[in-house]
Amino acid sequence: MSEEPARKSLVLGVLGGMGPAATLVFLNQVHAFTPAKGDADHIRILMDLNPKVPDRNTLGPAAGATLAEMAGALAGAGAEVLAMPCNTAHAHAGLIQRASGLPLIDLIETGASAARDLGARRVGVLGTKGALRLYREYLAAQAMGLVSLEPERQDEFMVTIYKIKGGDLGPAVRKEMAGYAADLVAAGAEAVVAGCTEAPLVLDAKDVRGPLIDPGELLARRCVAVCLGLEPVPTLPTG
Repeated sequence: MSEEPARKSLVLGVLGGMGPAATLVFLNQVHAFTPAKGDADHIRILMDLNPKVPDRNTLGPAAGATLAEMAGALAGAGAEVLAMPCNTAHAHAGLIQRASGLPLIDLIETGASAARDLGARRVGVLGTKGALRLYREYLAAQAMGLVSLEPERQDEFMVTIYKIKGGDLGPAVRKEMAGYAADLVAAGAEAVVAGCTEAPLVLDAKDVRGPLIDPGELLARRCVAVCLGLEPVPTLPTG
């Protein structure tokens, strides 16, 4: 009996390295969520894991040019659709798509839509200031309000994020992250979005009183669905 031919799927281009550990988790999730009987059933992924992208939190728009160059190179190498497991970098989503001519499966939209589907009206987000601005816009468009940390706690959250980027995934960091999630719930959040891809490295659903949404995991599932033709390819922005 001859083997069935491998199914046709879109080539996924991944803009990664922000940070490297979160990107590797994302790639593992894409692999795990792909229904496959053998190697050839998996999605072809072209990845630029570039930890040298200018810091999205301190250098503002400087990352845009690098991300646009990465996206163009992925398109030139054969990518047909893009994904980027970094929330803050989605401030450059439009530039990335214009530079590459490819659609981007939007991480922020994915997280906000998941909160909407849960029926949440007030959504807590653990993210950088840049990511919070993006989530606020997406949530408001779907008649939801954003709950964020108090300024001092937000500063402490960023210290924790850089600890994680430095490789600290220990009990103290896990306790800190759970404490930030608890603050959001205490402030009225009906669901908590892990709006920084480092957060789920140290935060589990059992650590949160209420639903915890991991946009990175949901993005991996969407990438599989889009590449296998189970979900429409996102449309490119106009203008």
